[in-house]
Amino acid sequence: MMKVLCGDLGGHVAVNEETESMARRKIIEIDEHKCNGCGLCVPACAEGAIRIVDGKARLVSDVYCDGLGACLGECPEGAIRIVEREAEAFDEEAARRHVAGEKPRLASACAGGCPGTAARDLRLNVLSAPGVATARRPAASQAAAGAEPSALGNWPIQLHLVPPHAPFLKGRDLLLVADCVPFALADFHRRMLPGRPVVIGCPKLDDVHAHVDKLAGVLATASPTSLTVVHMEVPCCTGLLRIAEAALARSGADVPLDEITVSIRGEVLAPS
Repeated sequence: MMKVLCGDLGGHVAVNEETESMARRKIIEIDEHKCNGCGLCVPACAEGAIRIVDGKARLVSDVYCDGLGACLGECPEGAIRIVEREAEAFDEEAARRHVAGEKPRLASACAGGCPGTAARDLRLNVLSAPGVATARRPAASQAAAGAEPSALGNWPIQLHLVPPHAPFLKGRDLLLVADCVPFALADFHRRMLPGRPVVIGCPKLDDVHAHVDKLAGVLATASPTSLTVVHMEVPCCTGLLRIAEAALARSGADVPLDEITVSIRGEVLAPS
């Protein structure tokens, strides 16, 4: 609100208020050249003002950004800063409605930065992000204990947490899997995972637009040799295939797309 002083013929001063949609204020600015799309800034913003679009962090809307900079300390590349410019006023109620309309992000529980989001290539037993320790039980020890060795070759696996630049994605045969599939398909690790990085999501419960944005960034940045969508037979789960098709169209990548359908009884209904 802006107060305007108006003089009249009687020498009195009237105070009027008028709404000013634009004002100079503090707001975040993201340097897309520094941003690597890791997504750590997204859960750090309680107002939902940041989203990963085409592999880069973007400010969704000025009205969602309070300008306090809670996201600054979460960016490992120093790509976010506070600037002062003409911007629409922060609208707390609009931000609340915006956040309520999205599924809470898993990483929101990691105040101050979650080491579980660091990109890891488990095939090499190393991290692509420095400074994060990991321990891995040798496959031989697992076998001796009667456990089937894990075939998981990358971390993280949630699509909205996977950075498009992660080395384990580069030039690989990528799996996009509905998150119910591994529970239904008993031999999922043995049958699907060896030699292939995997990302998971739910087309019914997750933010579909965010998934399209992130996957398009992965396809454009990592240039996988193929993309295989593995989904359940239930109708809503085929939305994962629509996400893949939209991401391919947006990225412009020439990547072969395959589809595998799994029944709720754990049967593969399409060739793997």
